[in-house]
Amino acid sequence: MKNLLLIALLCGGMIAPALAQDQTPPPPATKPDEELTCDEADARILQYKGSNGTLSTKLGGIKTDIQKSESDLAAAVQGLKACNDDIYSMLGATEADVASFRQRLGQLEGRVREMQRMSDDQLADKQDEVKALETQLNDMRKERVSILPEFYDRIIALARDIKGLYREKKIKGYTVGTWAENRDCLWNISGRPEIYADPFQWPKIWQANTDKIKNPDVIQPGWVLTVPPAGPKTSDEMKAERSYWRKKRAAAVRAADATTATTPAPATEKKSSEAGH
Repeated sequence: MKNLLLIALLCGGMIAPALAQDQTPPPPATKPDEELTCDEADARILQYKGSNGTLSTKLGGIKTDIQKSESDLAAAVQGLKACNDDIYSMLGATEADVASFRQRLGQLEGRVREMQRMSDDQLADKQDEVKALETQLNDMRKERVSILPEFYDRIIALARDIKGLYREKKIKGYTVGTWAENRDCLWNISGRPEIYADPFQWPKIWQANTDKIKNPDVIQPGWVLTVPPAGPKTSDEMKAERSYWRKKRAAAVRAADATTATTPAPATEKKSSEAGH
């Protein structure tokens, strides 16, 4: 009995290596599936199963790491919130106050970015808005939440960007052409697109050139007129315009009176006193 058991063990030990040697190795990865033999297909399937097991093990480890990271992140967020709550409490502010400040600051930054894309001439016409933006930022800097680390650097950068938006309004020059060719008069010059695109602004040109223009109805070809920056008429310009129109109306009245005085009265018809007529 002992001899039989020994023989079986010896045979088993000899057969197992033989089977292992007869196992078909995996085919090359470049060989298409449809060209595989049955043994090669079985070998490739076994290879895929082995790779799948390895990847599953790695995936399990990654999931464990992710869960740990999420737990750590949640703890960090909770700690940050507690820290922020303490800071807000010291500043006498609430989370809603901070959110409102964040929104207003973002809107201000957005408008400044839009204006940074404008040309110098466009910015020169928007200096009042630039001043308003600077005033708004200065008012926001007075709020306690402005010293929070989240906002401090942004406010410093924004103040610098707003300073960079200031532009001097350019003074233009215009050379008067002839009436025959250019139809140049103060009204038409003011209405040109490259000047004001508004003929009613002609008093601005008149008042900027009083050294040349004594009568706004008369300008000479070749004169180089100073064209002030566009904008509402000043009080002096409006005063000069009112004076001009008063004089024009007075001159029209005098002309009408003179015409009336020099026109002979119509002759009256004689009525005949003779009977029969």
